[in-house]
Amino acid sequence: MIKKQLSDISKPIHGELLIFEKLFKDSIKSKGGLVDLIARYLLRQKGKKIRPLLVLLSAKVAGEINERTYRGAVLVELLHTATLIHDDVVDNADKRRGFWSINAVFKNKASVLMGDYLLARGLMIATEGKDFDFLGVITNTVKRMSEGELLQIQKTRKLDIDEETYFRVISDKTASLLETCCQIGALSSSDNPQFHEAMRVFGEAIGITFQIRDDILDYEGSSRLIGKPVGGDIKEKKITLPLIYSLKQVPTKEAARIRKMIKSGTDNDGVNEIINFVREHKGIEYALETAHSYSEKAREALKVFPGSQSKDALEALIDFIIERKN
Repeated sequence: MIKKQLSDISKPIHGELLIFEKLFKDSIKSKGGLVDLIARYLLRQKGKKIRPLLVLLSAKVAGEINERTYRGAVLVELLHTATLIHDDVVDNADKRRGFWSINAVFKNKASVLMGDYLLARGLMIATEGKDFDFLGVITNTVKRMSEGELLQIQKTRKLDIDEETYFRVISDKTASLLETCCQIGALSSSDNPQFHEAMRVFGEAIGITFQIRDDILDYEGSSRLIGKPVGGDIKEKKITLPLIYSLKQVPTKEAARIRKMIKSGTDNDGVNEIINFVREHKGIEYALETAHSYSEKAREALKVFPGSQSKDALEALIDFIIERKN
């Protein structure tokens, strides 16, 4: 169902996505034996390609797709892939998209270096194309993503994250890259600063919506539907918006008891107790209402653009994100 929905959304740029896929494949080739071996393994892991889709649609809604657009799409996908590889090393993850992770197959040292290689390739492509505006955007994004991840690690240790900090983490860690995709797409096809800013706002808003929806899924559904165990964030000691809100609704002593359960580690019964606690105190409803408010902010940002198939596709993407079940 999800692939079908995304394929519908990508119809206005179907041909351009095929061109992107060839360019991306070429961009990670190397004469180095191990680098090329890992690159070929990476290419077997077909992701949803939401980030290049965003670059291409943003370019088309603001103007026309061109060579700069393709370079921007390759740049962000290289950065995204590099961060996924590094994340798997940090998280000691064994699987990624149903495949063994790079670190599981090639070990941590090769994985970290491969992530560095992909980031360097992206920067080289932008430099060779003299896309210096892209470099300014992307280097700030790498900085923000790193800061967001480190802030989350710090707050996970102390379990003292509040709503303001939560939004800072997800804005930097998750939304910044989607914001960058949309901004780079508009930069590649238009000289209109209003279009650049509108797509930046759109990207940030859908990025925050996406992460809140992801956090809600941890408290509802089943592992079969969402592809990860329900309560996974609780077991990883991550306090997200549904729980942050719920903890504010109860006396300090009760909130402290729930935090202590999470901090000391909890079994399935404990996870279910915390999920029920969040449901009882309307944490899911609050988070969903917040996600909807950000989705409306994204919809509002698109109003500066004339009607087109690409604009319709971006509006459909908002619906896809807010309604997704995995």
